[in-house]
Amino acid sequence: MAEITAKLVKELRDKTSAGMMDCKKALIENKGDMNKSVEWLRQKGIASAEKKSGRVAAEGAVGSYIHTGSRVGVLLELNCETDFVARGDLFQGLLRDLSMQVAACPNVEYVSVDQIPESIANKEKEIEMGRDDLSGKPDQIKAKIVEGRIGKRLKEMALLEQPFIKDSSINVEELVKQVAGKIGENIRVRRFTRYVLGEGIEVKGPDFAEEVASMTSS
Repeated sequence: MAEITAKLVKELRDKTSAGMMDCKKALIENKGDMNKSVEWLRQKGIASAEKKSGRVAAEGAVGSYIHTGSRVGVLLELNCETDFVARGDLFQGLLRDLSMQVAACPNVEYVSVDQIPESIANKEKEIEMGRDDLSGKPDQIKAKIVEGRIGKRLKEMALLEQPFIKDSSINVEELVKQVAGKIGENIRVRRFTRYVLGEGIEVKGPDFAEEVASMTSS
């Protein structure tokens, strides 16, 4: 197996216009074989999807999903380039799959990691730096551990980073790229909202002190 070097990854990227991480994965899957890696990316539609990623996606649709029991609901906006594609079965199927994915992932709050506000990342860093298991460790080691933990935590909050619920061998971002390659248009997840029945409503429980007082006075 050929060593998967940065130069090899760049060469594959130049050939296909696919993302660096996709190119690295393709080379690993194909043991460094360039031709097979190119074919692998094209079969998955990733190469063609990347070439279209800079085009404006202003059409699309808003999809909804209500989970069994009607306790969780999702609204999600998915964009493409033309209204014709937005009405197609592949696009609508992706829209439903993504809406179901959000319903199944209660920790997901953002579409991608780069949408997470810096204030959130800083707060996570503050929490991790104060954990007991890091006390006494050298600052350099502590910084590396914290960086890794924060990276993992931020990915847990991003939809595109989640393993696809119907096929855990790919993540949501790869799923979107595959469908975009098949459709032949740029596809973007723009935004979503997850509703949970009763969320944010303060339920007043029994006032035990008042109850005891009434019992003793009677």
